[in-house]
Amino acid sequence: MKTDIVLAGVGGQGILSIAATIGMAVLENNLYLKQAEVHGMSQRGGAVQSHMRLSDQEIFSDLIPKGSADIILSVEPMESLRYLPFLSPGGWLVTNTKAYKNITNYPDEKEILGQIQKCKKYIALDANEIASDIGSRRSSNIVMLGAASPFFQIPFDSFKEGIRKIFARKGDQVIDVNIQALEAGRAFADENM
Repeated sequence: MKTDIVLAGVGGQGILSIAATIGMAVLENNLYLKQAEVHGMSQRGGAVQSHMRLSDQEIFSDLIPKGSADIILSVEPMESLRYLPFLSPGGWLVTNTKAYKNITNYPDEKEILGQIQKCKKYIALDANEIASDIGSRRSSNIVMLGAASPFFQIPFDSFKEGIRKIFARKGDQVIDVNIQALEAGRAFADENM
């Protein structure tokens, strides 16, 4: 078992919370994990990305070679396009469709969506709207994790346990809403694969 994931987004969108939840799920299943993160100017909405490699065997490098990622999970649509060269021919692109317009010359959203739709395997969803519908706009990142969860070789309940652990200090209400967000993302993926 091996899964290579590129997480992408903009500073402040919760990439690190996604990574921490995945990390907890990996540990719960006694798997190996290597991770490399690049933090942009996160205070100013800069690009943030993380390579995560999971396996049932020892991993020797934390960087994912171009053309070999099993999943690109992006919480921002333009950022998903930046990392498409990393996606393997059989890999899945899972991206939010809601743009985070942090630059004045942000490309046309329809053009971005058109490029996303050229991928063989993709799931594109408005995670912001789904998170708002469950009452927690801040949980859109966890909606995205839920949408990507079918492509991990990890039991879904392990992600819930990861949420319980990383949000434990924030209380049961935060844990519950993030589990709802995870389940809503998974439901979207199950209906739209």
